[in-house]
Amino acid sequence: MYSLVLAVILGLVPMAATAKSIVVLGDSISAGYGIDVSRGWVNLLQQKFNDQSNGYVISNESISGDTSAGGLARIDQVLARHKPAILILELGANDGLRGLTPLAMKSNLTEMIRRSQQAGAKVLLLGMKIPPNYGKRFIEMFYDVYPQLSNELNVPLVPFILEDVALKPELMQIDGLHPNEQAQALIAEKIWPYLQALLD
Repeated sequence: MYSLVLAVILGLVPMAATAKSIVVLGDSISAGYGIDVSRGWVNLLQQKFNDQSNGYVISNESISGDTSAGGLARIDQVLARHKPAILILELGANDGLRGLTPLAMKSNLTEMIRRSQQAGAKVLLLGMKIPPNYGKRFIEMFYDVYPQLSNELNVPLVPFILEDVALKPELMQIDGLHPNEQAQALIAEKIWPYLQALLD
């Protein structure tokens, strides 16, 4: 059973006709950078669905290093391939780390949300923050994009998904940017109630 679910997640076999699709479109935080991807938070959420036998299958379309512009370039193909009932959007951190403008990031995320909604998908937005060395003003401008989008486009927002992780060295990889395997369950539990609220 596990191997079949993993194959579906990786896109190696088609989804069952009765399964409802959830797509995660993100960067390294969702792609499982530096860890066994089967133990990442995306797969932990899939395990919850498997335990409940409620017919949802998660496809992980996350790419390490991806930006909001990269996500926008891929969104139409992702929506056409999976026809998701729900899109979990976790992008923007790399925009901030590269010093790209929050205005451009907001524009890209806005377009992805709108296209997803037009395709019939509910959107769950995952908030991210950047390290304090980027300066207070830029950090605030960056993070403020997420609640602005939530309010303007009427999408639920999970506040900073590493809130209980980022400041705990024992839960972070040596680079200080990526959560380790021990942190994945905490991330999944933070997202789960918001995701549950969107289920049919």
